[in-house]
Amino acid sequence: MSAGSGPLHFNPLDLAQEAWEFQKHLADGMRTLGQVEDVDYGATERQEVWRDGKTVLYRFVGERPAKGPPLLIVYALVNRPYMVDLQADRSLVKGLLALGMDVYVIDWGYPDRSDRYLTLDDYINRYIDGAVEHLAAAAGGPVNLLGVCQGGAFSLCYAALHPEKVRNLVTMVTPVDFQTPDNMLSSWVRELDVDLFVDALGNVPADLMNASYLMLKPFRLNLQKYVGLVDTLGNPKAVEDFLRMEKWIFDSPDQAGEAFRDFIKQFYQGNAFVEGTARIGDAPVDLGFVDMPVLNIYAEQDHLVPPDASRALAGLVGSRDYTELGFKGGHIGIYVSSRAQREVPAAIHRWLAARDGT
Repeated sequence: MSAGSGPLHFNPLDLAQEAWEFQKHLADGMRTLGQVEDVDYGATERQEVWRDGKTVLYRFVGERPAKGPPLLIVYALVNRPYMVDLQADRSLVKGLLALGMDVYVIDWGYPDRSDRYLTLDDYINRYIDGAVEHLAAAAGGPVNLLGVCQGGAFSLCYAALHPEKVRNLVTMVTPVDFQTPDNMLSSWVRELDVDLFVDALGNVPADLMNASYLMLKPFRLNLQKYVGLVDTLGNPKAVEDFLRMEKWIFDSPDQAGEAFRDFIKQFYQGNAFVEGTARIGDAPVDLGFVDMPVLNIYAEQDHLVPPDASRALAGLVGSRDYTELGFKGGHIGIYVSSRAQREVPAAIHRWLAARDGT
């Protein structure tokens, strides 16, 4: 309303029409919800090939013979790894399999009190290394790693400590500089008394972690998306897609206390990659030893790992074969959007095929 203008006037007929349409959407939604069965994520058949405690290595089964070195996906600890295989028409894994790749994923399981003292050394030098050793023995040589988000940071540490075991390294939406000015999550976490936090809680509850992520965009993630759902309630497919994503978001594991403590202190608070202070167990992590080909993929609208946080990798790795690709989308959209289905698997395949000779 411009200065000097009169009071705003609302047309009661317009308000009544809007209220009627809203009620109709809700009525349609009640019928739709009665048609929707329970949803789950993980669209592709998979087979267990190796296990250590709760950590399981799965091989995805494609419709065509796989060729080339195995590609091992290392996901973050904070969510289940099946964002890369959410559903048949939203699956990075399915796209890679269709291109003839041999794809595996590490499932970290659900930590409980017996895992309270697992460390980053356990996750990297026990679990990742165990999975890599299993695959390397079967393939007769080093493997390709694809690290996602925190799993990308783990993969960088692993590749620096065991460069002879990694043929090519792909990082996706991976934080490297944890203290860029536009990183809201980092700004919060840097002020956390993580010792008091872990000493009091032991393992970090998944619900607490989820609440923290949702509060990064409180209006969008706590209200707007549910209001927007009303407009799709008459479409069973859209409702199933929404519920599947919600189930994945809230089916999160707790975090092993010691590993959480170490990761926050070293990386969010100490910015260990940039400062050159990272250590896993007793071994220093020098990204200069990451001398294999590296493909670094980031999302241009990522609010959890801003592009600059990922692009910092270019100046830190020792590889002479470094490629950087930005894709439109956010932290999750890079896996599930229709654009991502067309572009991301093909880009990864082209890059790896040029280096694997496949």
